[in-house]
Amino acid sequence: MKKSFIFLADGFEEVEAVTTIDVLRRGGMNLVTASVHEGRREVTGANGLTLAADATLAEVEGEEAALLILPGGMPGAETLGNTPRLIEWLQAHADRDGWIAAICAAPAVVLSKLDIPRRLRLTCYPGFESLLTPRHEVVDDGVAVDGKFITARGPGLAFGFGLEILARLRGAACARAISSAMLIS
Repeated sequence: MKKSFIFLADGFEEVEAVTTIDVLRRGGMNLVTASVHEGRREVTGANGLTLAADATLAEVEGEEAALLILPGGMPGAETLGNTPRLIEWLQAHADRDGWIAAICAAPAVVLSKLDIPRRLRLTCYPGFESLLTPRHEVVDDGVAVDGKFITARGPGLAFGFGLEILARLRGAACARAISSAMLIS
């Protein structure tokens, strides 16, 4: 299985990142955490949790991926959206019809920078809708799927977000097994 990548920047939302990482790794996905900070793997979340990423963006940039994941949190999502190399990689991945997942502020702050040649149906953290354009159809769903884009509203939906990713990339049976093992009702 190809690698998948979750990108971390200082100020990321810890629950969204850690829960997603945990669910996907339990589900057998080859998931790499990547710091977008130049020459620095250590990344500190919005609430002070510090993680050591597996790699930096420079070390993995442009690799063929199964999925690219963007957690929210501020200013983490803003930093992701202001990282040109990451935006270029996301755009190339979207142009190849690759899977992209974003949660919380990231759908509005990061995905809004991509040139998607159709109207994209997504959800995001309340209050960030104003960053989207008429090219985006904002829905109130906790987790929304449109083609190969998976989006979620915020931290409380991190388990559902991770399980939806598993269902789409590893199959519904895998997602059900992980949900059951983790006692998620």
